[in-house]
Amino acid sequence: MVADGTVSAAPIETDAIIIGAGPIGLFAVFELGLVDIKAHVIDILGKPGGQCAELYPEKPIYDIPGLPIVTGQGLTDALMAQIKPFGATFHLGQRVDALQKMDDGRFQVVTDAGTHFLAKMVVIAAGGGSFTPKRPPLAGIEAYEGTSIFYSVRRMDDFKDSDVLVVGGGDSALDWTLNLQPIANNLTLLHRRDDFRGAPHSVEQMRALVRDKKIALLIGQMAALEGNNGALTAVTIKTKDGDVRHPCNRLLPFFGLTMKLGPVANWGLNLQENLVPVDTEKFETSTPGIFAIGDINWYPGKLKLILSGFHEAALMSQAAHRIVYPGKKLLFQYTTSSSSLQKKLGVS
Repeated sequence: MVADGTVSAAPIETDAIIIGAGPIGLFAVFELGLVDIKAHVIDILGKPGGQCAELYPEKPIYDIPGLPIVTGQGLTDALMAQIKPFGATFHLGQRVDALQKMDDGRFQVVTDAGTHFLAKMVVIAAGGGSFTPKRPPLAGIEAYEGTSIFYSVRRMDDFKDSDVLVVGGGDSALDWTLNLQPIANNLTLLHRRDDFRGAPHSVEQMRALVRDKKIALLIGQMAALEGNNGALTAVTIKTKDGDVRHPCNRLLPFFGLTMKLGPVANWGLNLQENLVPVDTEKFETSTPGIFAIGDINWYPGKLKLILSGFHEAALMSQAAHRIVYPGKKLLFQYTTSSSSLQKKLGVS
């Protein structure tokens, strides 16, 4: 949806929209695929995995059935391999801003990037809500957001031939330092200390670029912004040797993420303490055709566990089939014995 509220492109028509690409959203692709429902998956983050992959990719998880120990990234990788046969389409780095039921019974979904969908049913698998980037505490920063200051990279061409300042010491800051260096006019990485939390091989690659003078590394903290009409021209950086004026016209601050309910609160669903109540037969919300699974939902006895969300996805898919294929009988089958399911999975 663009600034004037109009939709910028023809809608993508699909069976199902899954909002959230965490483990529960990914497993929903699998369960829906088993009953021949194609899905498009939308997530505000730039990669699948949700909180598991973004906040604790290397943290061990001990309560996934059949896996005595697995990391957040390991679980994400396994789920991505499991859903590969179903060819889900991912729309990453986008936030769902609007969800509305249309006269024909379908749902219109619009993201902040202007992507427009029409779906027969919607699955909200947004965890505790949407991840929102932490904004640096700099005066007047709002005026530059979306034109010179960005919290994610949606189009690399937006940074081509630019003077880029990347701020942060984690994987996101390091990854985009490495990815943007070949196309930027010049690139500087800024961190408050000369110690990085990112993957060791990424740190090594970054330091090699510094040694080769292909990027610059500054140790310090941002103190002020300089520019006019949304066009950034420089950032004042406080270092141990005093303030430094650093010219740049693109700023990428990676200060982490916070979780908020976000636009879900405006979708007309009944809420209970910022959670979405559902029934325990179908995990459908107060709006028929909209389901909620995982940590975003609430029902008596709810446990916020990944394995609970997997169970919810399985029951949701059975109810979803009746919406996508009205009047068509669904024969319950086991993947261990059904040749048709094994054919879908490519293992027959």
